Amino acid sequence: MIRALIVDDEQMAREELQALLEETGAFELLPPCANGFDAVKMINEQRPEVMFLDIEMPVINGFQLLSMVDEERMPHVVFVTAYDEFALKAFEEKTLDYLLKPVEPERLALTLQKLKRILHQGQVPRYETPDLQRIPCCSGRRVKLVDVDKVECVFTDLSGVHLLTADSDLCTDLTLKVLEQRTPLVRCHKQYLINLTFIDEVQLHEGGTATVLTRSGHDVPVSRRYLRLLKEQLSF
Repeated sequence: MIRALIVDDEQMAREELQALLEETGAFELLPPCANGFDAVKMINEQRPEVMFLDIEMPVINGFQLLSMVDEERMPHVVFVTAYDEFALKAFEEKTLDYLLKPVEPERLALTLQKLKRILHQGQVPRYETPDLQRIPCCSGRRVKLVDVDKVECVFTDLSGVHLLTADSDLCTDLTLKVLEQRTPLVRCHKQYLINLTFIDEVQLHEGGTATVLTRSGHDVPVSRRYLRLLKEQLSF
């Protein structure tokens, strides 16, 4: 059984595709997601092997969603779209396959054959993704999209990954690794990333460590491992 996730903002589309996948008898279906934010969380927690992903979704579209997934957790992706122009884009992004809505059982069978072959060969999905411009954060019952250039630092603790801006502390389901790879944020500690443009002061300590003070007063530790790299980037 192939663990699969459906991501589509239209309930009818999710239900129709779920019925088709169930008919094949080849899939273990995870609870479907209606938006990209929930999909990131589901991928991180459940590790689907394949994701049937709608491209045109509000707030976070399919291509943006791929930028938010850690490469080590990335499932194989089958784009599901009603538009031929986006189907062509899917090939440019080098996804596994694409399906045009309404999905035909015969076309789905071809996708399933391709998926089984790739999984049998042990191929790891690698997709070219754009840099992140905004980071989705949970704020009560809302999802707030924070511009990357507003983030002063990011850190992780037992409660999750936190984004600190001048006036807020928000949580995100994106990993530090994703934020380091797909934003200008720089690693300064195993648990911290820093936005260089917000550095106000660097306090050097004995033992080769340091503390960064941001413009709004956040204290950010710098470990010995990353201090040299930070010095090179700040030219001191």
